[in-house]
Amino acid sequence: MPKAYWIAHVTVKDEKNYPDYLKAGAPVYEKYGAKFVVRGGKCEGMEGNTHSRNVVIEWPDYETALAAYHSDEYQIAKGIRNSCADADVVIVEGVE
Repeated sequence: MPKAYWIAHVTVKDEKNYPDYLKAGAPVYEKYGAKFVVRGGKCEGMEGNTHSRNVVIEWPDYETALAAYHSDEYQIAKGIRNSCADADVVIVEGVE
């Protein structure tokens, strides 16, 4: 079964409160078995619109990635994120 990934492109607007989102999301990542592949780091936009922060999170499979995103706990975290950052997020299935 292929793994799945959340790919997020984020522009933080409120650096002071963004850590609240990170803290609220942590239990979701642990509960659903997430592994961070990319978490910030240097980047250079080559084409299209870019954000200053990029994140790739690996999940055991597509269904787990969706369940984590739709969980009540992550929806609370997402609300915090939306108050302090702009983000584009996609969930994709990997290859075997």
